[in-house]
Amino acid sequence: MSDAAARAARWVRPQVQSLTGYRVADPGEVIKLDAMENPWPWPGALEEAWLERLRTVAINRYPDAAARELKPLLRDGLGVPADAGLLLGNGSDELIQLIDLAVAGSGRTVLAPAPSFAMYRIIAEVTGATYAEVPLGPDFELDLPATLEALAAYQPAVTYLAHPNNPTGNGLDLDAVAEVVAQADGLVVVDEAYAPYADTTFLPRVLDHPNCLLLRTLSKVGLAGLRVGALIGHPAWLEELEKCRLPYNLSVPAQASAAFALEHRQALDRAVSHVLAERGRLAEALPAVPGVQQVWPTQTNFLTFRVPPGCGEAVYRGLLERGVLIKSLHGSHPRLADCLRVTVGRPEENDRFLEALAEALAAA
Repeated sequence: MSDAAARAARWVRPQVQSLTGYRVADPGEVIKLDAMENPWPWPGALEEAWLERLRTVAINRYPDAAARELKPLLRDGLGVPADAGLLLGNGSDELIQLIDLAVAGSGRTVLAPAPSFAMYRIIAEVTGATYAEVPLGPDFELDLPATLEALAAYQPAVTYLAHPNNPTGNGLDLDAVAEVVAQADGLVVVDEAYAPYADTTFLPRVLDHPNCLLLRTLSKVGLAGLRVGALIGHPAWLEELEKCRLPYNLSVPAQASAAFALEHRQALDRAVSHVLAERGRLAEALPAVPGVQQVWPTQTNFLTFRVPPGCGEAVYRGLLERGVLIKSLHGSHPRLADCLRVTVGRPEENDRFLEALAEALAAA
């Protein structure tokens, strides 16, 4: 062991050393359907106008720490209640980190259903909190009795509920979500990263509860590269969280580009409508592929499905060999054995995925 490695082993917290970081695959020259990105390139026909906007920004200056141009556009675009506070982050991940730093930490517990978003666990453990899970129901629905029991047992400082849920794709019963919020003593964060593709939202109810915040992001509608997330809720919570936010967390180009995009929301709305149309077509075609054993209903821009026992990793590799990258969920949770997740792509990408999947399943 080198001297540097020995010193790192001595000083980095054991809780961090025991972690496995979030892995992002190198896509290479493949059809990329692994990361829930919107496949329609933005800004499209607006490119020249967008570039002209960027020519006006002062890169030599720090960003506006208060995001005064962007926040009103986000309020309008997301439908944020007038009395709610709004805090912006470098994607939802930074906002989750801020919450855990401020509310959880050493000696406190973060609770989430399982299986759910992997970063809930990673960020909780990085910030020194204890992480606890409560199993979802048979169809990945929120198991309300079990969740209420977990609240009583763990007394979590923070509870995360993803609606719709990643990686399963299903929406949650919002009355059950409201009951969890009502019974929780700590903070409950409703993570609505996939709201543009969902049938329902908890946003109109967020101010009904003194211990609830709601997460949104621009990543899933076509702006993943900008890394703009939003936290919505009672100003009293956000005033405390602001103390943990780095002052210039959203870059000048990100703020200007997001503002421009929200001024031209019709382009984002069109991209979402394209995804929804292709999602319906893919949801019909996928169960008919020989070897696909189950496809779960989805309110997101991805579909999760299961292949025959013992074939998950082989099918994933077979797709990659045929130039299609999706996400293998096998090994991430016992209930996701031999499960794969595919992001809805453009029509030609989805056609190639279905063709390659049939070939990979036949080979496996």
